[in-house]
Amino acid sequence: MIISRKRLAREKLEKLKNGYSVYTETEEVANYIEKELSNLGKKVLIDRTPIGCWFIPEERLEDTNS
Repeated sequence: MIISRKRLAREKLEKLKNGYSVYTETEEVANYIEKELSNLGKKVLIDRTPIGCWFIPEERLEDTNS
């Protein structure tokens, strides 16, 4: 089965918009998510590791620190 990286990135972006953290192993998907986030103006913590990249919505972090 062929998986569209762009479609995968859009699905992860929707989860981010709903306040969920997402993880991606590929740099291509991470770059697409970053580009779209900059267009949306949504604040997200990005944690890059040698094996992938986490995107964590800052709004959710603020809610847990209250």
